[in-house]
Amino acid sequence: MGGQNRAGFEVALDLPQQGGGSKCFDDDGRLKRTGTVWTASAHIITAVIGSGVLSLAWATAQLGWIAGPAVMFLFSFVTYYTSALLATCYRSGDPVTGKRNYTYMDAVRSNLGGAKVKLCGLVQYLNLFGVAIGYTIAASISMMAIGRSNCFHKKGDDSPCHSSNTPYMIAFGVIEIVLSQIPDFDQLWWLSIVAAVMSFTYSTIGLALGIAKVAENRKFGGSLTGITIGTVTQTQKIWRSFQALGDMAFAYSYSIILIEIQDTIKSPPSEFKTMKKATLVSVAVTTLFYMLCGCMGYAAFGDMAPGNLLTGFGFFKPYWLIDIANAAIVIHLIGAYQVFCQPLFAFIEKHAAKRFGDSQFIAKEIEIPVPGSRPYKLNVFRLIWRTIFVILTTVISMLLPFFNDVVGLLGALGFWPLTVYFPVEMYIVQMKIPKWSTKWLCLQILSGACLIITIAAAAGSIAGVVLDLKSYKPFGTNY
Repeated sequence: MGGQNRAGFEVALDLPQQGGGSKCFDDDGRLKRTGTVWTASAHIITAVIGSGVLSLAWATAQLGWIAGPAVMFLFSFVTYYTSALLATCYRSGDPVTGKRNYTYMDAVRSNLGGAKVKLCGLVQYLNLFGVAIGYTIAASISMMAIGRSNCFHKKGDDSPCHSSNTPYMIAFGVIEIVLSQIPDFDQLWWLSIVAAVMSFTYSTIGLALGIAKVAENRKFGGSLTGITIGTVTQTQKIWRSFQALGDMAFAYSYSIILIEIQDTIKSPPSEFKTMKKATLVSVAVTTLFYMLCGCMGYAAFGDMAPGNLLTGFGFFKPYWLIDIANAAIVIHLIGAYQVFCQPLFAFIEKHAAKRFGDSQFIAKEIEIPVPGSRPYKLNVFRLIWRTIFVILTTVISMLLPFFNDVVGLLGALGFWPLTVYFPVEMYIVQMKIPKWSTKWLCLQILSGACLIITIAAAAGSIAGVVLDLKSYKPFGTNY
């Protein structure tokens, strides 16, 4: 019955499309949106400042004092520019009154259509799957770092304190299995705030420790051209520089969820104007932050900058501060995992409901009474599918626990198609830009240049994974 009922409800919602919304509803019949520049900026900053920030000192060390900050600035500019293009495509046709697109895929479908929709879906959902793996690795490394730091504290800095990250990954997986049963992402408004606070906490601690280390050394480490040949071989330097590009691209990847964030913004003024402001605010804040974290980490450690700033044990003391930072990373990643996986869950469940709508297994919901609040609706299919998904990401993380390479590869694979190619193509269609005009050529040159960067970064990361695999035993990563 639920399925038929819902279908009727959706039809009813599609009717009131004539002109502006009423007091309680927007022009598409959904409840009035309430988002502002500030809520949108907070969402973006939460999505962007993630574990990517921890690999920036390492990435800067590969490129040096000139290219490092320059590349970071370049990525921030490209991200801002293409996000502004993407924001214009939130409504099809007219950017003020056109039909709304609720997700990135909807925007691609209404502007480009055909095979490109399938391609976009594939890249987007693979990327989300990859992010889940990346976050599992990062969280387990931080949990392990807390354990090791306490061990150093008890037994002294020279003791070996070996530990394996497998049990921590399993713990993270169990937590995510429980949280992934929360049906709807919109009900998690507080999660974004907690995550934003946490990411600022650990990034600021990383920054402060970097500054303290520089003060202690009384000099800035590093060189203009990055890590010296001798510390690494010539070929390694090239691969690592490419991988650093991927790490930096990953640090900025949020265009996947841009349209979903824009869908929370109230109008007037039209959503795309608000979104452009929000993008500018958040990219500016993020870039400033990244520059500080990446550069201070590099200044503190020079060529020896660790792949993950807070767990590479460049810092030993004060123990409690590093523990707080790592705990903040874990809490943030627990939330961020859900933020990135919920769209994927929703997508699969929607398709299953469409295809096997009559099946009891998929549609049936069991009500479980929860004292003091509404009964929780347990859906068997959701329980089983989401649990399998989390178990799968956890197992893959145990098999490939290389933080930097995985981050670089994800950044590379998601950067060109999702941040550059699709927004550029959609904007050309939306704004009806004629082929071979100056603007068309400039956009294509931008897209081509980013494609080359993506290929280089992917190659560097794959080379990194291959090198890591040579000295590696599955499920046995110990530190």
